Amino acid sequence: MVLAADQFSKFWVVQNLPEQVPVDVFPWLHPVLSFTYLNNTGVAFGLFPQFGDFFTILAAVVVAAIIFFYRTLDSGDWLTQLALGLQVGGALGNLADRLCRGSVVDFLDVNFWPLQAWPVFNLADSAIVVGVILLLFHTWQQEGEQEPIPDV
Repeated sequence: MVLAADQFSKFWVVQNLPEQVPVDVFPWLHPVLSFTYLNNTGVAFGLFPQFGDFFTILAAVVVAAIIFFYRTLDSGDWLTQLALGLQVGGALGNLADRLCRGSVVDFLDVNFWPLQAWPVFNLADSAIVVGVILLLFHTWQQEGEQEPIPDV
């Protein structure tokens, strides 16, 4: 679902928005969010654009590793499955862009303080970040449950 939503949103952006011009697609969201179509050859937030080919290979390796790890999970561990699914969907969305376009389409541009200077991003990036946060939270929660109670 993440891959489909990401690719559909990027297709719409490429077909309907001018490059590098902020557009208020939803005027009622203007105080919070605009769309600014950018092509990003780097990694998150446009960092390291000269290493685009490396990030393509890295994304493919990360997707393969997550899928391999996913197969070892307990079927009842739904939160880890969700977190990894978000990460794989996002990574595949950006990987598809790199392979088909040579760059990643970014378009979500936040307008509110303190994030006004935040780099433009996309749905795939959002899914990856949410997936990582969920995985960290779940791991932290599980570690807290497994700590032995000291004798008093």
